[in-house]
Amino acid sequence: MAFDIEMIKEVYSRMTERVDAARKMTGKPLTLAEKILYNHLWDGKTKQIFRRGEDYVDFAPDRIACQDATAQMALLQFMQAGKKKVAVPTTVHCDHLIQAKVGADKDLQNAINTSSEVFNFLGSVSNKYGIGFWKPGAGIIHQVVLENYAFPGGMMIGTDSHTVNAGGLGMIAIGVGGADAVDVMAGMAWELKFPKLIGIKLTGNLSGWTAPKDVILEVAKILTAKGGTGAIIEYFGEGAKALSATGKGTICNMGAEVGATTSTFGYDESIERYLRATGREDIANEANKIASYLTGDDEVYANPEQYFDQVIEINLSELKPHLNGPFTPDLSTDVGEMTAKANENGWPLDVEWGLIGSCTNSSYEDLSRAASVAKQAVDNGIVAKAEFGINPGSEQVRYTADRDGLLGIFEDLDAKIFTNACGPCIGQWAREGAEKEEKNTIIHSFNRNFSKRADGNPNTYAFVASPEMVAAIAISGRLDFNPMTDTLINKKGEEVKLEEPSGYELPPKGFEVEDPGFVAPIEDGSGVDIVVSGDSERLQLLSPFTPIGNKIKDAKLLIKAFGKCTTDHISMAGPWLRFRGHLDNISNNMLIGAVNAFNKESNSVKNQLTGEYGAVPDTARAYKKAEIYSVVIGDHNYGEGSSREHAAMEPRHLGVAAVIVKSFARIHETNLKKQGMLGLTFANENDYDLILEDDSFNFLDLDQFAPGKQLTIELVHVDGSKDTIKVNHTYNENQIEWYNEGSALNLIKKHNK
Repeated sequence: MAFDIEMIKEVYSRMTERVDAARKMTGKPLTLAEKILYNHLWDGKTKQIFRRGEDYVDFAPDRIACQDATAQMALLQFMQAGKKKVAVPTTVHCDHLIQAKVGADKDLQNAINTSSEVFNFLGSVSNKYGIGFWKPGAGIIHQVVLENYAFPGGMMIGTDSHTVNAGGLGMIAIGVGGADAVDVMAGMAWELKFPKLIGIKLTGNLSGWTAPKDVILEVAKILTAKGGTGAIIEYFGEGAKALSATGKGTICNMGAEVGATTSTFGYDESIERYLRATGREDIANEANKIASYLTGDDEVYANPEQYFDQVIEINLSELKPHLNGPFTPDLSTDVGEMTAKANENGWPLDVEWGLIGSCTNSSYEDLSRAASVAKQAVDNGIVAKAEFGINPGSEQVRYTADRDGLLGIFEDLDAKIFTNACGPCIGQWAREGAEKEEKNTIIHSFNRNFSKRADGNPNTYAFVASPEMVAAIAISGRLDFNPMTDTLINKKGEEVKLEEPSGYELPPKGFEVEDPGFVAPIEDGSGVDIVVSGDSERLQLLSPFTPIGNKIKDAKLLIKAFGKCTTDHISMAGPWLRFRGHLDNISNNMLIGAVNAFNKESNSVKNQLTGEYGAVPDTARAYKKAEIYSVVIGDHNYGEGSSREHAAMEPRHLGVAAVIVKSFARIHETNLKKQGMLGLTFANENDYDLILEDDSFNFLDLDQFAPGKQLTIELVHVDGSKDTIKVNHTYNENQIEWYNEGSALNLIKKHNK
């Protein structure tokens, strides 16, 4: 039986009435996204038509999921909220703090040894507040959610940007910062600007070497890394129905890489099959009763241009396998066209590692298709030229794949089977030799390939592909290997051409697992004590932020970031994950990956108090000690990437009052607002060029901070000259109250008192 089945039945019981009311109010057929949004309005049945991309709307999500790295800060904040129990079903998943090095068993034990303080904290907080706890080794949060919690027509939020993976089962699942999750845990509404809608019609059928991964790699090429910002992507068409549920999940997962709020598919037979295969027949039975409400209306899909803000059509029968990268997931190359492009750009063609897994591609189907390629190498006496690493998505997937002999095939190629965890995908990879920073190429089935992300080496050129293509290219050892036309040489010197991959949508003998790794909370957690040592390096109880106020004068430029500045640049993961529960310690990584526009160096900025160059965190601490606010300047899509709110909390902690950029990634902008900071955009993008290295900032009319009203900033240059610029913002009245109170959490505490 499914988790929280009574909650799911309640969602379904109200859906027909609320969707019918929304259809009547709007006077038109509805997309699936609209149906789910209107069914989850905080105030119940809609009383107005919401303007896409304009109106802020309060929603009531059904559940919350947190991974261990972000859960620490989320739960530390929730502990301040004054609540005895979470208001909606919530889970914590220990998947980020496990480093891949030698193999699953030893790596897992090492993680338990080194992070027991954090795991024990998360376990005890979960027990106290009624939160489901998934132990280290249980699996990657998004695969575990897909197998256990996702349901068609539901709405969930999660403290990880790839929460959107659950769209593969027809959910509206959205990545948020921890402060957003705290709102919902505390029984409050969750606010979101009503999204725009992008419809993607899939025709034809995938075949041969083309996989669901190639669909989203093609979408990334079309939309770029910011083209989906502020929008929900809804996939439809016969091609969409032909995809497996986990294939749909892969596509939705990487919607985060185009900036989309989330992505989703309508309920269909493949989703029903997956629900039944994972022991959730009761959900499938309930979904079948209202099936027409769990997908877009027929009129919408027949005439999509009338109902979506943008429509894209992709013929799956013509789609080619892709390699996306390096350093950004939207730079696309068709397999077979890599040689010239790599030579032109200086990309190393020799591949050193092939990595299969991550929350994006670690399902049974993914492993079976990749294993079908690996088995051909084993059977034909072909030695893999690159090293192999495999991260199964969950203990259920691992156990079943091992039972069916899939993992043994990879082991025959000397692959390392890592723990059921994120591992190299998030920089948790102790790759031998990475510290030498040698130029090299790897290929993986992950979702992101930013500089230094996998192994910390800025000279690792990482390319994203489907699991089966990763297997083929890793076996060949060449980035420009094309399995559709090229051959390999086996131990006997014979030429071998790989056959097309094959696999199983679902395990033929069903899923099986001995210990899935779930720990249910006790009924009454009031007697559970949570202990955080005052001298801990890993955990630190939070102190409320004090309001910045409306008189920001003589604030100093901290850094003017040049080019792409993702959350990896603002708050690196990898070895820094160990400090995710200690705000002061992790603040020592603040913006150390960002490139200073004035000297083109990382972690080297001018301290205006001394005239000397130093590390970004050190310089920020110097300004804070002198009781001087600082300002961060950035380019387009600032804060792209993870939902990690540390990228907002660290600047807040170190005295940054405002972040002014050309444009924001959605989650990061919200995180800044939640922490009581100013997230602003240049009214004139060219004003970015006016910012000089020794500038100070005076906010002239912050006392008139109001929705829709521009703010005026005076730039004071070192020679005494001045420029006055206008900046825009998207704060509404409630968000301005967050700012005035010092943070959204401060406002929650005030209301609870």
